[in-house]
Amino acid sequence: MLQSPPNDLDAFWMPFTDNRHFKASPRLLASAKGMYYQTPEGRQVLDGTAGLWCVNAGHSRDTIVEAIREQAGHLDFAPTFQLGHPLAFKLAARVGAIMPADLDRIFFANSGSEAVDTALKIALAYHRVRGQGTRTRLIGRERGYHGTGFGGISVGGIVSNRRTFGPGLPGTDHLPHTHDIARNAFTRGMPEHGAHLADALEGLVGLHGADTIAAVIVEPMAGSTGVLVPPQGYLQRLREICDRHGILLIFDEVITGFGRLGAATAAERLGVTPDMITLAKGITNAAVPMGAVACRRGIYDTPWPTRRGSSCSTAIPIRRIRWPVPRRWRRSMFIATNGCSSGHARWSRAGKRRCTAWRAAAISSMSATSGWSRGSSWGHGPVPPARGRWSCSASCSTPACWSVPPATSSRCRRR
Repeated sequence: MLQSPPNDLDAFWMPFTDNRHFKASPRLLASAKGMYYQTPEGRQVLDGTAGLWCVNAGHSRDTIVEAIREQAGHLDFAPTFQLGHPLAFKLAARVGAIMPADLDRIFFANSGSEAVDTALKIALAYHRVRGQGTRTRLIGRERGYHGTGFGGISVGGIVSNRRTFGPGLPGTDHLPHTHDIARNAFTRGMPEHGAHLADALEGLVGLHGADTIAAVIVEPMAGSTGVLVPPQGYLQRLREICDRHGILLIFDEVITGFGRLGAATAAERLGVTPDMITLAKGITNAAVPMGAVACRRGIYDTPWPTRRGSSCSTAIPIRRIRWPVPRRWRRSMFIATNGCSSGHARWSRAGKRRCTAWRAAAISSMSATSGWSRGSSWGHGPVPPARGRWSCSASCSTPACWSVPPATSSRCRRR
């Protein structure tokens, strides 16, 4: 039998972590329930970031735990290559039912990164089988994060992620980001300035030719490099330009999907329907690995010679979709504090999944700060001594932070 020292931390190569620094002074979590983690020493830690934007329903939710236990004992895995099982089709139907109109063809994957790479590959193959094989260029956006696959890194706009791994996929380009501090500082809700930044896509069309561009992928509301709300009219203009030139528009909603903006998707919340939506995280409450791509029927109905596959299990996540999310979505799960301000989103009782008033602290563009940049860090640090608990949130060197707790948080906790 292989044995290792009981406290050996060297074997695990931790992602996005200064391993030597962490292992010299480790911060470990032993268990979790609801809104809180617990350390091996018994100290309670408030999970202010819902794990990694993913534990939307709270930790160790009894119904999810029981569903996993029951399903693993009945059917832990069934292949979907030329075979199937009923729950995979049932899950796809349920996910499709809460997507925007016509995006009800669901392709499952194992993670958000894989969902993004899958969407990019679908875009390339879609144009090829339609006789437009010259459309091979993929357009991302500066400051964008689309996972850690080669496709996602290539269209992503985080310099440190791209620098380490070389040029990435050939034929990629990037739109400018929308973080305009000079004109949108202290904006409440959607910034007034910035819709014109979408016109950079017309510039790329003029530079490369529309017949070479397959797809544009953006986060409808950026997360990893700062919670950046899109400017008014920006996404609508992107949609118009893509339609004019036959370019597919992909929304990366790995973070914003499943209630983060008070609706099933950011596409629904912001009133712009893309051709594909990538999903993960909240789809299973992070209890089991899963991602998905929601596609337009027109893409699915294309006569494909073959289809890309993945070996994810869809047996367990079907129970996750049973959680009554629409009622929870009446409140936004984004909590962003700008400077010393704080607050919570105010939602109308009349609208089931649509908010009627945005509070600056709840969906702030963070325009008064530099957002996520060099010097940013995750914080699992102590809150003021009067509270006597730790919090888990994201912070940076500027006087601002954002917090994305599970949807089980109460109003007093969000304050």
